[in-house]
Amino acid sequence: MKNIRITIITGLSGSGKSTALRALEDIGFFCVDNLPVVLLPKFLEIQSGTASEISKIALVMDIRGKYFLEKHTEIILGLKSEGYHIEILFLEASDDSLLHRFSETRRTHPLSQKRTVFESIQLEREKLTDLKQMADNVIDTTLFNVHELKELIQRYYLFPSSGKRLVVNLTSFGYRYGLPHDADIVLDVRFLPNPYFVKDLSDLNGNDRKVEDYVLGCDESKQFLDVLFNLVSFLTPLFEKEGKTYLNIAIGCTGGRHRSVVIINQLGQHFEERSYQVNLQHRDINKDKG
Repeated sequence: MKNIRITIITGLSGSGKSTALRALEDIGFFCVDNLPVVLLPKFLEIQSGTASEISKIALVMDIRGKYFLEKHTEIILGLKSEGYHIEILFLEASDDSLLHRFSETRRTHPLSQKRTVFESIQLEREKLTDLKQMADNVIDTTLFNVHELKELIQRYYLFPSSGKRLVVNLTSFGYRYGLPHDADIVLDVRFLPNPYFVKDLSDLNGNDRKVEDYVLGCDESKQFLDVLFNLVSFLTPLFEKEGKTYLNIAIGCTGGRHRSVVIINQLGQHFEERSYQVNLQHRDINKDKG
């Protein structure tokens, strides 16, 4: 039994743990949802005493389980010291994304007693800080839909050491609306000529060819893209070597409608030409002009 792969799926409520569990079940994992952490040692003991063909197990354990917050560190570390091969997969997402998901599904947050959903999310994030630090793999699911998350999980667990498994999440944004949550790399392109001040371009956005030609037509843009492409070409193999599964890059301008959109599109094309999976989001492109 101690040679069996044991994956504990945990993390923030609403971050996609059920999707991750179904993804692993589809590739042959024996799966259990909402197993109380205090029952984990007994569960593994029972499994080890049976003539089972099970070679990999996935378990969702989170704050829904009684004593989870109080006992998870002690129990998991104890089992590891006994020789069990336990891997922790921690899922999280931005506050805005979690709020949207709870609103869509009309689910109640496990910590919502006498608290708003936002307060519950903040409290859970705080309480799970230590567990996140223990995790072997942390995935921010903010930019993934159900199908993309399932594909990412399955690719990682089927081919953990082969090929490019780094997923690149690219976000354009406007500084007036704040920085994106959980960006690994943030770059400012407000030094580039602003199409907002060009009469024929102001009402367009960075997806329009006229705006793209204007932004990319200056020497500063060409030099910046050369430097940017060299930087990401240097960094991505190093992130992959360290086992990182996703990279979040955010590029901002004043309003998030023109310059950042153009540059993010160029960066997305750069990664796609090199066979990376790219998720691209223009966060503020439809907000107030300016």
